[in-house]
Amino acid sequence: MRDSRRSRMVLVLLLAISFALITVDIRGGRNSPVSHVRDWASAVFGPAERGTANAVDPIADAIDAVRDAGSHEDEKKKLEEENAKLRQQLENIALDRARVAEVDKLLKVASAGQYRVKPARVVAVGPAQGFSWTVTIDAGTGDGIKADMTVINGDGLVGRVTSVGPMTATVLLATDPGFSVGSRMAGSQEIGITTGQGDRPMRLQLLNGQAPVKTGDRLVTFGSQGGRPFVPGVPVGEVTEVRSTPGTLTKTLEVRPFVKFTSLDTVGVVVEPPRTDPRDAVLPAPPAPPPAAPPVAPAAAPQPSTTPPATGKPSANGRPTKKPVTPNAAGRD
Repeated sequence: MRDSRRSRMVLVLLLAISFALITVDIRGGRNSPVSHVRDWASAVFGPAERGTANAVDPIADAIDAVRDAGSHEDEKKKLEEENAKLRQQLENIALDRARVAEVDKLLKVASAGQYRVKPARVVAVGPAQGFSWTVTIDAGTGDGIKADMTVINGDGLVGRVTSVGPMTATVLLATDPGFSVGSRMAGSQEIGITTGQGDRPMRLQLLNGQAPVKTGDRLVTFGSQGGRPFVPGVPVGEVTEVRSTPGTLTKTLEVRPFVKFTSLDTVGVVVEPPRTDPRDAVLPAPPAPPPAAPPVAPAAAPQPSTTPPATGKPSANGRPTKKPVTPNAAGRD
């Protein structure tokens, strides 16, 4: 249809008629004069409209599914990222709780020994074969750390500082074969030298070869002059084996250290020694002995029978007959 003035006039006229009919229909409501026309049109064109919708709806749904596929993938990826963040947060919470527990245990040990400590974390581990057994901590000269300071944790003696940098320090572990510390037995106060043996138990050599020692005895550090490299009273370990060396006046003892060196994390560097020797105050309470078994009552002795034994030949009914009593001579007439 060509665009002409006449066609435009027809279009305007049709639009005006349409608006007029719509206005009349709305104002008339149910009594509208064009209601019959509207019902007729609905009856005629309704089936065709429904058929067209049924044919077009699957295509429209498919187009919508293809269009929304990208957004679903983006939402799935976003949910996966959120889940990963939540898992990481849970792991961090568990790790933080473990570290808080270690710091709390460290501070309790420092309070019992009257040590002033600088908490630090192990950030690196040195080689264990052919070299020294060492760890690196995240504290240095800026934190007041100096060489030959005692390093502890919530369980006991970790080692001593060997070298210090501005922000880190190297700690020689007590398990190193070149590590030695003066030790004292709890209770008996016997003195000896404890040395590391790598991945084996530590070794204690007592100066008094006749000192009474048994497995389960515990020892602490003896201490050094001025508290360096070792402050007194730090728990070292527990005796697990006692050996007497033939031809010598000393005893060699195997010692299991209190510290678990394979899982070090939070440690404390003693920056100020105690004013007085804490002796055995830092040691944890000894484990309670197992409860004694209840005493077993002795078995009752069998009671003797009061019925006299049966003698004689059996009677006719199978029971034995009593032996007749023979009167003695004094009873005769």
